[in-house]
Amino acid sequence: MANTSPHLLLLSAALLSGCAGLPDQQLAKEALKRGDRQLAEQHFSQLAELGYVDAQIGLADLQLANGTPEDLDKAEQTYRLALDESPRAQARLGKLLARKANNSVAERREAADLLNASFNAGEPSSLLPLVMLYLQYPQDFPDMNVQQRIATWRQQGYAQADLAQIIFYRTQGTYDEHLDEIEQICQNLISEADSCYVELATVYQKQGQADKQQALVERLMAGYRSGAVPAQRVDDVASVLADAELGQPDAETAQQMLESIAPDYPAAWVSLARLLYDYPALGDIEQMQAYLEQGRAAALPRAELLLGRLYYEGKLLPQDPQQAEEHLRKAAPSEPSANYFLGQIYLRGYLGDIYPQQALDHLLSAARGGQLNADFALAQMFSQGKGIQPDLANAYVFSQLALPKDTPAAIELASEINQRLAPAERLKAERMLREERQLRGNAWQEQQPMQAQLP
Repeated sequence: MANTSPHLLLLSAALLSGCAGLPDQQLAKEALKRGDRQLAEQHFSQLAELGYVDAQIGLADLQLANGTPEDLDKAEQTYRLALDESPRAQARLGKLLARKANNSVAERREAADLLNASFNAGEPSSLLPLVMLYLQYPQDFPDMNVQQRIATWRQQGYAQADLAQIIFYRTQGTYDEHLDEIEQICQNLISEADSCYVELATVYQKQGQADKQQALVERLMAGYRSGAVPAQRVDDVASVLADAELGQPDAETAQQMLESIAPDYPAAWVSLARLLYDYPALGDIEQMQAYLEQGRAAALPRAELLLGRLYYEGKLLPQDPQQAEEHLRKAAPSEPSANYFLGQIYLRGYLGDIYPQQALDHLLSAARGGQLNADFALAQMFSQGKGIQPDLANAYVFSQLALPKDTPAAIELASEINQRLAPAERLKAERMLREERQLRGNAWQEQQPMQAQLP
C-alpha cells in the first residue's frame, strides 16, 4: 500500500463514496462561470495537491483575484509549484512579481527572467509586461536597449511588439511624432486588440479627423452591440472624445455613447456625471446627482469621489466639508484623488482645525498614487513647515517629483528649494529621491493607458 499512487487512492475513495467527492477541473470551471468561487477553489485545491498543473494555476488565479496580501503570497507559492511544467505559470508569476508592491531588485529580475522564458516558450501575453518592466525599472536592466528589442520583435512578426512600440512612444513623450505609424499599427490590430479603439480615437482627436472619428465610433458601437467589444472600451473612447486637451472635444457624442451602455455598465453613470461636471451645458446639477446616485447604488468609489469633490469645492453644491470628508473617505482606498482632497481638507483646517499628520498621510498616499498636485502640496508643507517641522530634504524630493506638472509655480518652488538646500543635505536628498521614485514604480505601471487584449 505504501507505493500506491495518490491518484489511485483518490479514485478508490471516490468510488467508495459514490464519486460524490471526486474533484473535477471541468466542474471547477463551470462553478467559476456561475460565480461559485468557493466550489471552484475546492475542486482546484484538491487537484492541485495531487500535482495537476492546470489546477495549480487555476487555484493561484483565484488566490490572486482575492487581492489580500496573504492571498497574493499564497498565489505566488502556488504558481511556483507549476513553474517547471508550465510556461503559463511562468507568465503568471512573472506578472505577479512585476506588479508586487515594494518588490525587490531580485524579484524584478526574476520577473524579467520568467517573462522572457514564458514568451520564448510561446506565451505572447508576456511581451507587454516585460517591456513595461524594462521601462519602469531601467536601473535594473542597464544593458537593455528597449527600442532595439521591440524593433527585433516587430521584425519577427509579434503583434504585441507593435503595441509595445506605442507604449514606448507614450513613455518617451514622442507619441505625437508617430501618429501616422500608430494609426497604421492599430488599423491592422483592431480586431485582435480592442485597446486600439482608444489609440485610434486619440490619434483622430489629435489630428482633427472628424470623419474618421465618426466611422471609428460607429464600428465601436456595432462591436459593443454584438458583444465583440466590452463596455469599458466604449467608456474609454468616450473619455477621449470629451478630452479638450487632445483636440476639439465632442462631448455630445460621448454622452450618447455613455448613455447607451450605462444600464448594463454602471461605471458609465459616473463617467456621465463627470461629463456634466466638465460640460455643464449637457445637463444640470440635478441630472448629475441622479447619475451619481446610480453610481453609488452600484458601490462605485468614483461616484463617492466626485460627490465628495462637489461638496469640497462648493461650486455646484453648497460647500460642506463634513459631507465632503464622508464621501471622500469612502473613495480613498482606491482613488488617489480622494486622498488629495482629504489632505487639503485637513491641511487647510476646513473642519475647524488643522490636522497635519492626517494631511501628510493622505497627501503622501495620493502622491504615490500618481497625483502630482499632492507632490506639490507636500513640497510646500515640508518647505514652509505647515503644521510640521520644516525639512528641506523632503521638500526637495517632492518638489522634484512635482516638476512634471510643468507649471510656473512648480518650477519656481523646485528652484527655490534647490537653492536653499545645503551641500551636506544634497546627497541625502538625492538618495531619498531615488528611493521614492523606486517605491513608486508599481504605480507607474498601473497608470499606463495601453492594455493589450491579445490572448
